[in-house]
Amino acid sequence: MARITKAQLAKLQKKHKTDAAIGELFGITRQAVHQMRKKYGIDSSIVSNPERNAEIVEAYDSGESGTSLAKKFDLSVSQTYRIINEAKGKIKVKKAAGKKTAKKKRK
Repeated sequence: MARITKAQLAKLQKKHKTDAAIGELFGITRQAVHQMRKKYGIDSSIVSNPERNAEIVEAYDSGESGTSLAKKFDLSVSQTYRIINEAKGKIKVKKAAGKKTAKKKRK
């Protein structure tokens, strides 16, 4: 695994924003970068962006799709919906074998 110090990772995160982009630079996976961030106690720069998150939720409420918002903000579709769901405090609804089941998110 690549040797990246805490200071290097913090600096790289400001410049490259995503774990995937940092991983590409060092030839490692996004998950490996994520594990290093957790080890060093560094929060993701993508998660804590309240202005962007508010803009995503507002656009979604206005009828824009989650997929188009993901492309617009350079996020994954799952991350986009996670932002929307957290902002709205929604309960996730899944279809399982033809039945709807509600699953509350743990805090």
